[in-house]
This record gives sequence, structure tokens and C-alpha cells, in this order.
Amino acid sequence: MTTVYSPVDGKKLYDVADGNVEEAYARARKFAPKVAEMSPRQRAEYCKKLQYYIAENRESILDRVIAETGKSRFDALSSEIFATLDVIHYYSLHGPKLLKDRKLPFSLAFMGKTSKIYYEPLGVVLVISPWNYPFYQAVVPLVNAFIAGNAVVYKPSEVTPLKGLVEEVLEKSGFPAEAMQIVYGGKEVGQRLVEFGADKIFFTGSRNTGKKIMEAAAKKLTPVELELGGKDPMIVFEDVNIERTVNGALWGALTACGQSCTSVERLYVHQSIFEPFKKTLEEKLVKLRTAVPGEEVVKNLNLDVGTMTAKFQSAIVSEQVAAAVHAGAAIYMPRDHYSDLHLSPVLLTRVTHQMEVMVEETFGPVLPMTSFKTEAEAVEMANDSPYGLSASVWSKDLVRAERVARAIKTGNVSINNVMYTEANPGLPFGGTKDSGFGRYKGEYGLYTFCNVKSVLIDQQSNKIEPHWYPYTPEKYAALSKLIDGMFSRGASLLKFISAGLRIESLAQKQKL
Repeated sequence: MTTVYSPVDGKKLYDVADGNVEEAYARARKFAPKVAEMSPRQRAEYCKKLQYYIAENRESILDRVIAETGKSRFDALSSEIFATLDVIHYYSLHGPKLLKDRKLPFSLAFMGKTSKIYYEPLGVVLVISPWNYPFYQAVVPLVNAFIAGNAVVYKPSEVTPLKGLVEEVLEKSGFPAEAMQIVYGGKEVGQRLVEFGADKIFFTGSRNTGKKIMEAAAKKLTPVELELGGKDPMIVFEDVNIERTVNGALWGALTACGQSCTSVERLYVHQSIFEPFKKTLEEKLVKLRTAVPGEEVVKNLNLDVGTMTAKFQSAIVSEQVAAAVHAGAAIYMPRDHYSDLHLSPVLLTRVTHQMEVMVEETFGPVLPMTSFKTEAEAVEMANDSPYGLSASVWSKDLVRAERVARAIKTGNVSINNVMYTEANPGLPFGGTKDSGFGRYKGEYGLYTFCNVKSVLIDQQSNKIEPHWYPYTPEKYAALSKLIDGMFSRGASLLKFISAGLRIESLAQKQKL
């Protein structure tokens, strides 16, 4: 049994009982063949129904999401509703085409044969999602897996489980609700789900939990996709428009109260504009409207930065800030930290990479800022992290910006914008290093949930292949000439044809 509390006012929202792992898998296994039997076009039509329902009922969905996350309403509308609808729309439109059998070119040596790729369902996909985007992280992986032909067993975070909401959305939209079995519960339930044996595991969450899931999955060789944390750098060169770039930095650091794996968590600004950039940041930071205890959050359309969602995460943020200040960082905090969950946005300067706030994921409304002198130094500092999820590079010189983007060891880079690779449903999303591996969304993300099957098709005849038994000196010599005709410096079509005809003739004559 889990008790869920609202971060908005601290009041109890409801209790939710732990789900039955065995029953959920049994139902998913029973329904998976029905999903697989649907054509991609039929699945896309179901996704459209889901899209229309969410769009038409977004306000009531937002009420539930905000009550459990404490997000500002605009944040929730943008990241939980619009972003979800954009992904559904993308797969409804492009999914059937992406899942069509694909013909591939063949080598000249294998003329007369056809090569194809089939994109087939895996069966049952286990999705375990985090607490920071509870609606988006439920629906988007579901749509990815479903459009590819799979059934889903889904475990939401016990912090923001949205009890009954996703079930209601699926049922009332006309989407086949059996395609997603929702199992509520904490870590023990999650462990049982992993150990029970899905056909694939898709996990979004912390690095430490990701490692445990991977270790458990290895016992059954269950494939996993891990979307883990980030410590995303933002590099700002001297030729930027300071006004626009500061606005981007503030939003990138503080959207969802900084509780995003792709939030700006390290800000590197060229030394020549460091002071005016910092001054502009401070001026704009004061103007942000942040959540205050006792004030309306759920229906407030004028709120910029909402609350923290989880007390344990709020404590981590406060500890990192306090440790940085103790180690010599300068702090600019326009308002007091009101309570455990109502944290004021913080700007930190005089920070170093010896401080935890510059090394470990913060996941809160904190923006550490330091300067750099050269492009090489900026790249070195950006790469000085165990994480590699996302980054942004800001410069009028797009050649330089792309050069730096290539040099940063990360899965995603936005140039002159922030968190925008994640916003495009056609781009694959995922990380490197301790940020995990694998991709979802876009074409590559769709194939994450497929068995990508290679197929070769030949004609039925009495023909014997040249490389089949028996091996003879004559066939060896002919194959050697074929290699010269195809791959050597003196390769030519005439030599290839001559050698090819010779080895084909020998194959038909020299049979077992």
C-alpha cells in the first residue's frame, strides 16, 4: 500500500494498493497476439483516438497531473499534454510507413536474390517510468511499443502514480485498454516485474536504479533500454544575443522546477560576457513568479515555477547548494526557500568541478554558472561529467557551434535553443555514458520496440550455389579471380562478369 501526497499543500490524496505482477503479465501475454495481429494502420487509428481524447480532455488531465507534481499549469500543458500529443500524432502519421517491410540493395555477386527487413513485435514490453513527467512517460512509451505491435506492462512511480487516470483515458478514448496493464507499487513491485520476465524492459529513471535493473535483467538475458539522468551543459559564446540566451538559460534550468533530466545544470559563459550575462540573469530571476505556500497552484495561469515534487529530491537539492556555498560558491537567491517543496530558484557562481553541484544530477531549481576562455576549454568542461544526455551550444557562428556540438560526448545537442531535441518527436532520444543507452521516439526509437528481422529471398530452382560443397582447386581459383574483379585496385565489371560466369559454371558441374 502506498500513500500519495500533494506537493502543492502536503495533503493526502489517496492510497493505492500494490498490483498483482503475475496477473498483469498473464493478461498482457493473452492480449499481445491481438495487438500483433492488427495492421500498423489499425494501431495508428487507435492512437488517433487517444490523441483526440487527450486534446479534448486536457484540462481535467492537467488538474490531476499538477495536483501530484506541483508543476505550473503552463509547464504541464506544454510538457505533459502538447509533447504527448505531438508524439502520438507523429506515430499515427508516420508509424505505418516506418513499419513497412524494407528492401535493401544487394552485392553484385548475389544477383537474383532479394534482401528485406521485417519489423516485428517483441511481445510484452515492461515500462517503468519516473515521477517527474508521469503522464508523458506513461503514454509516450505505450504509443512507441503499441504502434510496433506490442502489449505493455506499466509501472508508474509510487510518488506520482496518477491512480486511475491513464486507465480512464485509455478506456474512454476507445483505445484498447488491455494493451497496457498498469501495476502500482514501490521498489519491491518493480523488482518483481523485472525478474518475472518481459520481452523487453524500457526504464526511465536514476542511474543507480538503472544499474540494478540491468543486473536483474541479465539473469534472463532480457534486453533493456535505459534512459537515465543528466548533468546537461549549456555553452555560451561571446557573440550571442544576451537577452535571448539568458531567457533560454532560465527556462532550460527551471522548467518543471528543474526536475527534468535534460534541464540546464551547468552554464558555461565566455569570460568576455560573463558579468553582463550574470547581471541579466539576476534581473530576470527576480521577475519569475514562483510557487508560495498557501497560494493556488493547480489553476494558476500566471505561475512560472511550480513546486518540487518529492521531499527526498528537495533535500538533495538543498544539500548540494549548502555544500557548494560552504566550499566557496556565491549564491544569488531572490526569495527564501519557503519549505521542503517550495524552493526558490538559485543562481550559483564561483563554482568548480570539485563541487557536487557541478558533478552529480541536481534535479531542482539551481543554475550553477562559471566562465571559460577558449572553445577547447568549454568542450573539456562540458565533457568533464559521468553523464552524457543532452547539451546546448549558443553562438552566432554556426560552423563553430556545430563543431562544438560534435565534440561534446552526449546523445542530444540543441544549437541556439535548449531542450529542443527532446521536443521533436521525429528525433531519437537517449544518452551516452552514465545517462544510459538505447533510443526512443522517431524512427530509431520505434525500432527499439521491434524485432528487426533480416530476410533473404531466393528462387526455388535446381541451381547449386558456388560456395557450397564440394570445394575444388578450380572453384578456389575462380573465386580468387572474382575477388580481384570486384575489390582489387584493377577491379572492373568485365573481370567480375568473366569470373562470375566461370565459378557459376563450375558450381553446376562439380556437384556432390
